[in-house]
Formats: sequence, C-alpha cells, structure tokens
Amino acid sequence: MTGGDRSGFGHDDRTMPIARVRSAPARRRWWAGARVAVALASTVVFVFSGYLWSTFGRLQGGLSTSDVTSGAGQDGAVDILLVGLDGRTDAQGNALPEEMLRELRTGDSGSSLTDTLILLHIPQDRSRAVAYSLPRDSYVSIPDGHGEHKINSAYGRGKADARTALQAEGVTDPAELERRSNDAGRKLLVRTVEQLTGVNVDHYAEVNLLGFYQLTQAIGGVEVCLNNAVDDPFSGAHFPAGHQTISGGDALAFVRQRHGLPRGDLDRVQRQQAFMAGLARSVLSTGTLANPAKLNGMFDSVQQAVVLDQGLDVLSFAGQLQGLAGGNISFDTIPVEDPEYDTPHDGMAVKVNPRKVQLMIQRVNEGLPAEPPRPGGLDTSVVDVHNGAGVTGLASRVQDELDSEGIPVGNVGNSAGTATSRVLFTPGNDEAARFVAEHLGGLPIEADPSLSGGRISVVLGHDYHGPGAQHLAAGPRLQLDGPARQAPAPQGENTITADGIPCVN
Repeated sequence: MTGGDRSGFGHDDRTMPIARVRSAPARRRWWAGARVAVALASTVVFVFSGYLWSTFGRLQGGLSTSDVTSGAGQDGAVDILLVGLDGRTDAQGNALPEEMLRELRTGDSGSSLTDTLILLHIPQDRSRAVAYSLPRDSYVSIPDGHGEHKINSAYGRGKADARTALQAEGVTDPAELERRSNDAGRKLLVRTVEQLTGVNVDHYAEVNLLGFYQLTQAIGGVEVCLNNAVDDPFSGAHFPAGHQTISGGDALAFVRQRHGLPRGDLDRVQRQQAFMAGLARSVLSTGTLANPAKLNGMFDSVQQAVVLDQGLDVLSFAGQLQGLAGGNISFDTIPVEDPEYDTPHDGMAVKVNPRKVQLMIQRVNEGLPAEPPRPGGLDTSVVDVHNGAGVTGLASRVQDELDSEGIPVGNVGNSAGTATSRVLFTPGNDEAARFVAEHLGGLPIEADPSLSGGRISVVLGHDYHGPGAQHLAAGPRLQLDGPARQAPAPQGENTITADGIPCVN
C-alpha cells in the first residue's frame, strides 16, 4: 500500500527505474504538466448526464450506489469527488475473470489504491466546471488514527480495517465483504480529501479499470495526437505519430506509458492530460449524446464499473449541466511543495501543504488567480502576532506559518483575551494587510490609526481556526461560492480545456 508505483490505473512496474527530475526548471515543468487531472474519472459524471437524460428509467434500477457522503451543502455549488480505482472487481464486488484482466493488460495487484483523485467543482450558476487533480502520492494525514501516508492508500486502509471487523462479525460471503468494506474505504477517502482541501464533498463517483476500458469503447474512442511514434513493451503502448483515435486496451496503454518518453513521468502526466481533454470533448459532443447506439453501449459500462453515492440525483444534475460546453471545463492541480519528498516510511511521495491547498481552491473557485500577488509594501512592513485566543503556543505556530511565506514578523506574544480575530494595519497599507489576512484564512482587516510605519497587527481570537491552529483545534470547512462572486476562473497559458486536442510526447 505504500510502494512507490506512480503509474496510472494500476500498471505495476516497480522494478523499473523512475525518471527523476530535481532541477528547479524541471519542477516548474512538473507543476505546469500537472495542471490537468492525471486520469479520466471526471468524465464519468458527464457520461451519466447524456445517457441518463434519455434512458434514466432503464438505468435507475441497475446503478450501484454507496452511502458515502452526507449530501449537498448549503452554498448552492456542487463538489464531487471523482475516483479512478485500481480495482480488479466490478461495481457489485465480483472479481473480474482472467481473460478480462488480460484484455486490460494488467494483473491482480492485491490492493485497493486510488490511482486518480479529482475534485470537480461546479459553481452555483452551473456555468463552468473546474477539475482539481489531487496527486495520488500526496503525503497527507489520514483520519481515524492512520497517521500520515500517501492519499491513494486511504481507501485501502479503510477497506482493510472494515474487512477485518466484518469477518470478526461472521460475514463470509466474498461479494458482501467486498461491497461493505469498499463502502468503508470510500468513506475514509472522502474524509481524507475533505480534511486536505477544506471542501465539503457533496457527491462521489467511482470508475474502475473495467469502466475505463468499456467507456472508451462505448463512445467510439478518443482522438489524441502524438509528436512522435512510441513503442513501449512495458505498458503495451505501440502508436504512430500524429492524430489517431484509440479505445479499450490501447487507451489504457496510452495513459499508463512512462518508459521511453523524453521526460519520463512528466510526459506521462501530460499524456493523461491530453487524453482526458479528448475524452471530455467526445462525451460532450452532440454526436455522442444524440447517438442511441453509443448511449446504449454505455449502459453495461455504467452498471458494471461505476459507483455513485446514494444522494446524487443524476437526472436533475444532468438537466442542470445541459448548457455546459467543452471550453467551460478546465483542469488544475493542487499546489505541490516537493514532488520527491522522502517520507519516513512510505518512500518517495508528493509533499503538499493543506493550508495552501485550501487557499488555492478557494481563490480559483471565486474567480481569482490561484496565488495572491505579493504587494510591494509587504517587504517594508512588520507583522506583529498577538495571541488573544487563550491557546498556548498559537502565536508561535502562526509565526512559523508567516515565516514560511516570507512575511516579515516582529513581536510575537500573548495579549488580552478576545473573541474575534482580525488584522489591523497602518492606514494606507491595506494591500499588505489583505495579503497577510488571506494567508491566515481570510481574516477581516481594519485600519488602526494608532499604528504607524507600515506596522500590521494580527490579533488571534477565540474564533481563529486558520494556519497554525490545525494541530490545536479543528478548523471549519471553507464555504465556497457565496452570492457575491460567480466570475469564471482565469485560465493560464498552460491550462487545458475540453475544447481541443493538444499534441504531446
């Protein structure tokens, strides 16, 4: 569960060397390459939208559902966790036959790893969608006392614990054990993602190897473009250069290849980005959604290989997304601090900072740049931190957080108790104060005439749950998409949408 395999959808070649890129420019390329979700589960919801709109009654009785989430939140937006599971069973818990595993060009991994994790955000006005990729090797805290591990192991850890408990209760039927322990794994995964992102997960959708294989065939394949021909025996990727349409086992090989590529894993990530854009484009096209043969071909794929949470009203959801076009679906990734972080027990992982992840998601969902611009006045400011929360060590922890952002800190200490946290600033220094306040969870700011010389005063009250408080008290989940902001998220030059077919290595 803690091995170093980073290949998509269960390709296991741990004995082969992994491309290592350590230079700063290469890491920047890695971050740019990771701007698109690293695999394909996010298209599942859109497949449902077209298919269920025309044949909902026929499919309703056959869907596999799981009691995973608590339902939609109160902000009007929809946040869906989309999961690509490295599983060798169908949605009902039945093992896939050997001939199907051979067709998938894979074997029995003996584990339940989530190779793809995407948080799909659709704002209240349903005008766009943003898919955030959560790297499968992100090193995070897993609830229920599991400690820090790679996020892709959360599902398997929850499943293993539940399976042991169920067997102790006398449950022996293999399919029932699989279904019920999978439900427990899903719940732990959802809670892990919520803890990392600060977002309440409204709904859950899961697709496994079989589903990926069948869905790509059902829609008639996906158009991709390669800069050069490839011939890789490890993944089974054998493709000419140029534009081509692929599906089934070829599609799996396309997104899994990493050996023989100029930049190794970096090119593999970009390959998956291009495929995902093409898949979403195919699913959203009128030709697919209006083609009865293709829609009927999706029927068995959905039933055999897809799991939804019980609270997702897919018919209503499909109606809300009827106007969504490919160009309004964009892809991003959570910020990464170190793509080659050497963990104490799990080997190499991806180091992430939960607070930075939460800040980035909040800003992009509100139509702002992912990173707040650093104001010029900040370098001539001094930030004092006053702990009025009555929590020992809080001011020092907040100082550490500010230091990590390069924010100059002055006096740090305790002060009289106060209920409300805020950032006070020298009149005229509001931009620097706002930058500090945003990095502390969006605290309110106000000018204080008693301050001068660019001084900024952070007052921590009993309500403070921002950075530095995570290990002292549980922080609230972010409330996204209030009525004030519904602007589209800005797209950078490297952003890929479902509106085109980029050529890749």
